[in-house]
Amino acid sequence: MMSKLLASLVALAAVLNGVRGAATPDSSRVLCPDGKNFASNAACCALFPLRDDLQKNLFDGGLCNEEAHESLRLTFHDAIAISPALEAKGIFGGGGADGSIAIFSHIETNFHPNIGLDDIVEKQRPFLQRHKVGVADFIQFAGALGASNCPGAPQLAAFVGRKDATRPAPDGLVPEPFHTPDQIFDRLADASNGEFDPILTVWLLTAHTVAAADDVDPTIPGSPFDSTPGQFDSQFFVETQLRGTLFPGDGPNKGEVQSPLRGEMRLQSDFAIARDSRTACEWQSFVNNQTKVHDMFQFVFHDLSILGQNIDDLVDCTEVVCTRVPMVFYWAQ
Repeated sequence: MMSKLLASLVALAAVLNGVRGAATPDSSRVLCPDGKNFASNAACCALFPLRDDLQKNLFDGGLCNEEAHESLRLTFHDAIAISPALEAKGIFGGGGADGSIAIFSHIETNFHPNIGLDDIVEKQRPFLQRHKVGVADFIQFAGALGASNCPGAPQLAAFVGRKDATRPAPDGLVPEPFHTPDQIFDRLADASNGEFDPILTVWLLTAHTVAAADDVDPTIPGSPFDSTPGQFDSQFFVETQLRGTLFPGDGPNKGEVQSPLRGEMRLQSDFAIARDSRTACEWQSFVNNQTKVHDMFQFVFHDLSILGQNIDDLVDCTEVVCTRVPMVFYWAQ
């Protein structure tokens, strides 16, 4: 039995080295300028040193830390700021996943739903300056990479070739925790030309399993939305359905309702969508369903990350994003 355990651990180590290390060369791949990584497209090569730098110096050696959580949050706040409905009226509606939240951070991070994001934008800026990657590509890659450090997370899409913003997105395009389900569903449907319906909105909210609130209650910044913020699991969907009994800080605050657990923040919008007749069943379907948590967020993040961009102009570099392999132990019988 000991030899079986040893063999299993050796095999697992080989897999881990494969998914987190250099790609294996073959005739269809190109050797990157660093001389150690291979890529399916040379355009992806710039992401390897960026990945290693972010993992070491922003994500504390590859942890599911606060910067990983905030990097994932930033992907949504940048990408969702697009409105075809405004464009149809002759009004600039934002560029979606175009990096405007960082390029014009002095404007967009002052928008109410973006308050607090100036911190991660500025923490990321030195990395952006060190590497030859577009701002829009950087934001989405950093978020995908940060999420990959959380146990249970899927390998999220990474593309390069996006067009960076030349003007800031207008205010009012990012949903707020005090918005009604109707307001949120309408906003996401507009941003996605109808793709993000109420069901896919639930899928997007899977990100809250590793999220936290900094400014809903400023007295308790970093309050998580479930009891396992370091794991990309289904616990968020469980705990949002429990009866609220307390406010974790000095609540009630705007956008907050009672939480079932001390130290846990419950957003009014999460509470409402979990109970809305259009989404309650879908919400319930995620409970104790890790496969669905994994697969549905992987699907919806792909489309979120390219809002406002032409996918035909992009290069898929998802291979550069780390994949987390769950630890499996074999015990002697």
